[in-house]
Amino acid sequence: MTDLIVKSKIKEACKGMSVSADVPERLNLRVENILKDAVERAKANGRRTLQARDL
Repeated sequence: MTDLIVKSKIKEACKGMSVSADVPERLNLRVENILKDAVERAKANGRRTLQARDL
């Protein structure tokens, strides 16, 4: 699994909250799934370019 999420940025975005160690891993998994689905949509539309509308 490739790290797509910057752990320090999660903490910046959640100011005033403690962030559990498993949050970055789970968030990374969700982002990977979103991208996988988006790639499939782009391919289904005959494109090799991922666009924002695929998300």
